[in-house]
Amino acid sequence: MEDNFLVQEKYEKYTETLRNRLSQFAVDIIKLLMQIPFKRELEVFKIQLSKSATAIGANFVEAQATSYKEFIQRMRIALREANESGYWLCLLKSLAVVNPPEVSRLLNECQEISKILGSIVSTADSRVER
Repeated sequence: MEDNFLVQEKYEKYTETLRNRLSQFAVDIIKLLMQIPFKRELEVFKIQLSKSATAIGANFVEAQATSYKEFIQRMRIALREANESGYWLCLLKSLAVVNPPEVSRLLNECQEISKILGSIVSTADSRVER
């Protein structure tokens, strides 16, 4: 019984830590986007990256209060959104229109988030296959 409690406690702490990390990532992305100069051709970055970066955490939170099947679906969506965010950050990095060191930092964070979510999805998929 105590072992289950410790596992649950560890899971809840991990979930809270990741949720906070995803929230901070979204906030940092929005702050970065606020620095992009107003040019019509750059507006797509503000729209698409703000949507994808905020959707990562939103889907992660949604996944926590659902069935296992829905959990996997939501985590897959979060992973896709993280991958999309990485795409937009790569383009921003190439264009160098805003704070290159911050874009690089956020791109690294996004890649780490993608790896974490990919691992969660992979583990969840393997449990379903058993």
